[in-house]
Amino acid sequence: MAEDVSSGRPRWVGIDHGMKRVGIAVADPLRIFAQPLGTFSPPEALSRLRQLNEEVGVELAVVGWPLLPDGAEGTATEAVDRFIKRLVRTLPRVEVVRWDERYTSAVAAEKIREAGPNRSWRRNKGRVDSAAAAIILQEYLDERASRTEEASSSEE
Repeated sequence: MAEDVSSGRPRWVGIDHGMKRVGIAVADPLRIFAQPLGTFSPPEALSRLRQLNEEVGVELAVVGWPLLPDGAEGTATEAVDRFIKRLVRTLPRVEVVRWDERYTSAVAAEKIREAGPNRSWRRNKGRVDSAAAAIILQEYLDERASRTEEASSSEE
């Protein structure tokens, strides 16, 4: 990982929960950019988040909410809800935001295909999961920045 997460203010994290793997991303201290942290099994993900919380603090977790194409909830949202409950027990002071993650894995896979040096590198599913977590978090960061800009524009 290129970023040193040991300095600065508490972090915001993005989480892409899957049945086998959980992708995690971390925002920079200024909360402008999201960067993939890695991909873990669900228990390892909770352990890594606990460790990150002990090192620098985690203030907010943006968890991908896997709605169906029509916007309805399904079995995948039930699985993510169970993970969120474990996350809240692990990190009780962390605010959790559910974020519509429709198509983030497809977008992540496409970006990796565009950037990937070879087929085996591009097909690494763990890479897609952590990239999807970064996309989820980046969408949240961008939305929040947009709202902040709108609020300051209306005050002028």
